[in-house]
Amino acid sequence: MAQRANITSLDAIQEFRANLVIYLNKARPVLDEAASEVSRVRIWLETERRPYWLKQYLQRTQRLEEAEAALFSAKLSRFSEVSAAQQAAVQKARLAVGEAEEKIRSIKRWTRDYENRTGILLKQLEKLGNVFSLDLTNAVAYLNELIDTLQKYAAMQAPAGETAAAPAAGSETSPETEKKKA
Repeated sequence: MAQRANITSLDAIQEFRANLVIYLNKARPVLDEAASEVSRVRIWLETERRPYWLKQYLQRTQRLEEAEAALFSAKLSRFSEVSAAQQAAVQKARLAVGEAEEKIRSIKRWTRDYENRTGILLKQLEKLGNVFSLDLTNAVAYLNELIDTLQKYAAMQAPAGETAAAPAAGSETSPETEKKKA
């Protein structure tokens, strides 16, 4: 009739459950950190980089105006010649203003595109977080119940009158069975 289940992998199930718990404990903080990092970069772009480069633009524009004014007054003055240093200062100031303008344009572009590029990835992280918090947590609970059930089953005794393995019809009988027949 019914035979007992051959439970040999209870340790494997327990080890898998333990590894799953360890994985969950390590993976959740990583997901949270990734989502936080995306938010930090967005805030950094909006609150730190943009004001910094706007301030730099104003300062560099002022330096350019001062350098151009010095060059212009040198050209108007008949007593001094326009020096190469003054021309180089104007050129350097123009390059600095150009760099600040480019940085401001880049930051505007990054800020505009940032949500589009990271939104999809954040949704995927959120889905994975839901899998961790719901599905895998339920899996751990299920494995706990499974382990308890299998331990109870393994501890059960076979009902009286049944043997662990009944010989099949037509097979050789064991010496104990022959003694009972005699």
